[in-house]
Amino acid sequence: MIAETRPLTDITQEALLVLYRELGLVNTIRFLNQFTAGFGNYTEERRELIKDQTLNEVLADLHQYQGKRQPRRQDFLRANRTIDQE
Repeated sequence: MIAETRPLTDITQEALLVLYRELGLVNTIRFLNQFTAGFGNYTEERRELIKDQTLNEVLADLHQYQGKRQPRRQDFLRANRTIDQE
């Protein structure tokens, strides 16, 4: 059996429609965003951002941020998985 070769644009369009139909607009966009290359140089930007901080200061900022933000579903799943593994 020989499969017909279709143009990549057709396959992409069909795949986007399937994702949209099955996941909805917001989740389709979230899914696709994980594959974007982004822009800029994250490593250099991070180095510039924290150049005058010690590791302990960076970790304290991180913990403070985590204490303020709303927990996400995956946080609960990760916590439960850790408890189950003990």
